[in-house]
Amino acid sequence: QVQLVESGGGLVQAGGSLRLSCATSGIIFSTSTAAWYRQAPGKQRELITYITSGAYTIYADSVKGRFTISRDNAKNTVYLQMNSLKPEDTAVYYCNIVASAGSTYWGQGTQVTVSS
Repeated sequence: QVQLVESGGGLVQAGGSLRLSCATSGIIFSTSTAAWYRQAPGKQRELITYITSGAYTIYADSVKGRFTISRDNAKNTVYLQMNSLKPEDTAVYYCNIVASAGSTYWGQGTQVTVSS
């Protein structure tokens, strides 16, 4: 059974930092692409960053230079380090895994709230 367990969300003041984690099980994590999405109230879910099995990364312009995605294949975990947080970063953040065979899995989401 595939499981994605997210943690690390919370309330932080503008300018602060948070680190999200997504621990996976039941998949071959090392050959998967891992991504983080977010969904703000009243808005569509958007892709903000992903990391391939070869550690190639891309970032949305809105988070470039402030957020860093990383992965630890030994721990089957993907991370999102978020620095210089802004109120507009407030959203539910979702971990997404695309396995090498093409199956897609989602975490349960974790709330990030940035106060001004």
